[in-house]
Amino acid sequence: MQQKPSEPALITPTAEIAVATHGGRAKCLQRLVRLDVPVPRTVALSFREVKGIAQGEMPDMAKLLEPFGETPLVCVRPSSEDPDWGGPSAILNIGLNDRSFVELRDSIGAEAATRLYLRFVQAYSINVARLDPDMFDDIDLAGQEGLSAALRAYEEETDEPFPQDPAVQLAAVLRSMARAWEGTTARLLRQAKGAPADAGLGLVVQEMALGLGQGECGSGVIQLVSSATGKPAITGRYRSQSQGREALSSEAGSVFLARDPRGPSLEDQAPEAFAQLIEYTRMMRVRLREEMQTEFTVENGKVHVLDGVRIRRSSRAAVQIAVALAQEGIIPKEEALLRVEPRALNEMLHRQVDPDAPRDVVGRGIAASPGAACGRIVFSAEAAQAAAARDEPCVLVRRETTPEDIRGMHAAAAVLTERGGITSHAAVIGRGLGLPCVVGASDMKFSVSKQRLTAPDGRVFKAGDIITVDGTSGQILAGDPPLLEAIQDEAFQALMTWADEVRDIGIRANADTPADAQTARNFNAQGIGLCRTEHMFFDVERLTVMREMIFADGEADRRAALDRLLPMQRGDFIELFRIMQGQPVCIRLFDPPLHEFLPSDSAGIRELAEALDLPRSDVERRVEALSEYNPMLGMRGVRLGVTVPEIYEMQARAIFEATVAASREGAPVVPEIMIPLVSARREVELVKTRIDAIAAAVRNERGSDFTYRLGVMVETPRAALRAGEIAPFTAFLSFGTNDLTQMTYGLSRDDAGRFMSDYVKKGVFPEDPFHMLDIDGVGELLQIGATRGRAARKDLVLSVCGEHGGNPESIAFCRRAGFDYVSCSPFRVPVARLAAAQLAVRDRLDPEN
Repeated sequence: MQQKPSEPALITPTAEIAVATHGGRAKCLQRLVRLDVPVPRTVALSFREVKGIAQGEMPDMAKLLEPFGETPLVCVRPSSEDPDWGGPSAILNIGLNDRSFVELRDSIGAEAATRLYLRFVQAYSINVARLDPDMFDDIDLAGQEGLSAALRAYEEETDEPFPQDPAVQLAAVLRSMARAWEGTTARLLRQAKGAPADAGLGLVVQEMALGLGQGECGSGVIQLVSSATGKPAITGRYRSQSQGREALSSEAGSVFLARDPRGPSLEDQAPEAFAQLIEYTRMMRVRLREEMQTEFTVENGKVHVLDGVRIRRSSRAAVQIAVALAQEGIIPKEEALLRVEPRALNEMLHRQVDPDAPRDVVGRGIAASPGAACGRIVFSAEAAQAAAARDEPCVLVRRETTPEDIRGMHAAAAVLTERGGITSHAAVIGRGLGLPCVVGASDMKFSVSKQRLTAPDGRVFKAGDIITVDGTSGQILAGDPPLLEAIQDEAFQALMTWADEVRDIGIRANADTPADAQTARNFNAQGIGLCRTEHMFFDVERLTVMREMIFADGEADRRAALDRLLPMQRGDFIELFRIMQGQPVCIRLFDPPLHEFLPSDSAGIRELAEALDLPRSDVERRVEALSEYNPMLGMRGVRLGVTVPEIYEMQARAIFEATVAASREGAPVVPEIMIPLVSARREVELVKTRIDAIAAAVRNERGSDFTYRLGVMVETPRAALRAGEIAPFTAFLSFGTNDLTQMTYGLSRDDAGRFMSDYVKKGVFPEDPFHMLDIDGVGELLQIGATRGRAARKDLVLSVCGEHGGNPESIAFCRRAGFDYVSCSPFRVPVARLAAAQLAVRDRLDPEN
């Protein structure tokens, strides 16, 4: 038997109204009624009843209109669970007809009454009768003649007079709004904003509070803080002789709210009404525990509150508001933590394009590293360095970046690449540097050799032209729109302190250089979870020595070159240890294939031949000999450590000598050494034996004792599956989810961006697995590795050091799986700290969750 729709509910303090059944607007109005705020009489229709209306099941209209008297004059507004989900436009002045128009004209004047009736006729024609808006273009809508013309136009278009019965008018409005919500376009728009497919719509029928008439009349909105900063400020707008949100549609005729030397204000024109609005809005803030925007009407000096909505806010304002409410005792600190979206912190930590600025979008790609920056286009790392030397901001444009481009990335203000995905080289390094980056901009044509960038619309940008890279949205903009500066104010610091008080999983940073480590330290990371040592070798001075080592004829010559690199590495590690002040530093031994340190173009080969004083043919042969069909699965990581052990021996010595030096100056250092790309126990045994020998030698040579911890970076599925065999030889397992995802899926993380969006749209993958950890597949490997590793060694430390470590959903998985910490890019550390705190708070509120 079909369930009968529920009855419309007059909003009273005790009416059975809830957000889940009647929507947020209806519930907020009930709360305002309970606070004795002057809310016009209102009836709420539930989701179930509105759904019934859409299907033709109309309520008793006479009964619905009964609370509004014999000559009802009402409006209908949407009431969804979340105001961001949208809804049909409000319809005002329902009930106006020829008879009530005459009565209204006598009470508030002909001009005001005419404007009200005309507005209703237009809104009804366009939004309810679905007539073409152009039907009013050729009509002079001024005065009663204009009203008569509009009524005639309606009759001509519909072949029937404009409806005069308020019940008929209201029924048509309710039916139109209910069906509009059920439409395909509306449903798709809601889902794009995160609404569930079955999201319901409630409607509220509210007595009109006229903003037109005798005395001081008008409408407006008011709030007590800035939506941009969250700081106290009376903002909003008021417009005399207006209805609804007309004051926001145009500045013409609008006045300030509080007294202002720049012009008239509501406080000047109606001081008592202004004082009441301030009082009501402050009371709403305290009793509703939120910063609210009050929508109001003034009718002959009397205030009517039509609605209260949670104010829209920037990320900076969201933090400021949550912290202020907690500091004033209005909400607890734990709730303040839950009110800030972790990813929103990215907007505070990076410069952003002003949301009010016009955007000339010329291309789009994957938003790989948040923030925005403007600069002149350059097409090479050398050009970026030259621009930096001139103190000129630049945007480095490449097909894809390689380790050789790191110096240029350090010099650039932003990076744009044609290829790549969320964990490509440019994306990972960009996030580590806090550098705005857009990758996979395949809709643009990159011509690096001709130094041109062509937009989809045909516009051509040459070297030296100014563009803006918005790494938050993935957009490329022409020119240099205004930017909002990054901020870490007292509210941000307070929120982070509260987060650290409650979170129960460690947060470290991936840091490759002393500058990265300092950023991590500034963001209160609990150590370094991944230091990729190979990035230290791309400095110009070191790169030449590194290439000499690669070209060495035998072990003796290689060791000679490595002896020159040793003090450089040692100096890097000493500085890292000093910056981290005794906090753990996990150093990954050399990982990439050697060919990455060699040039690939003719000019680079010639320069290398000159630097090494070798025939060009010898250099070409050596480069060719080192090339591999699939270098990311070839001679790299631990495989280099086993076959060319002197590289790892040099690095181990540099780490241990730096440990001794840094420990003498400050807190004792216990370095963590991580072996990359392990897939077999024997690899760990071989490397461990050599590292232990180096440690013993340094202890004897320096006459100083120290300890260190050796671990494995789990990046291959086999390492996860054989964790029980590997764990007895290690102190920790750190899961490198970037490569582990790549190998589990058989996907190139640099190339997947070309088709990943299609895969997600078609439901092949629920989300890009390089962006969000694949719980079902890769996550199962993590759980297997964790379980088998800890079964073999109970004190085994477990962590994730891939880019997923800064993802809130991935942190939730790691907490459930019993991991000790996650590690992420330095600028994602605050995001991870807040996300971890929110998970802990939610567990306390719902232990069974």
